[in-house]
Amino acid sequence: MNREQKRLMQRQGQVGADGTTARRTSVTDVQRRRSERTKPRDFVKQVREELRQVAWPTRPEVINYTTIVLFVLIFMTSLIFGLGAGFSKFVTFLFTK
Repeated sequence: MNREQKRLMQRQGQVGADGTTARRTSVTDVQRRRSERTKPRDFVKQVREELRQVAWPTRPEVINYTTIVLFVLIFMTSLIFGLGAGFSKFVTFLFTK
């Protein structure tokens, strides 16, 4: 570990001045984590609030995006199939002669 990393870790409180690791896990940290836990009812309420803020696509947008995805899927599948068949015929041509 170079000096810069050591100084950074000392500033963050991960390493003491003498280079030993500093561990800070107190009872209050554990209690704080437990108190921050939400109840299932509150969780569902927050999820519903977040879902209301989502910008859902309109029906024409969904149809448009689905059409594009299906077209690209069919195109790429046929391209890969064609390349595979072409290389297969080329390799068999090389080995038959």
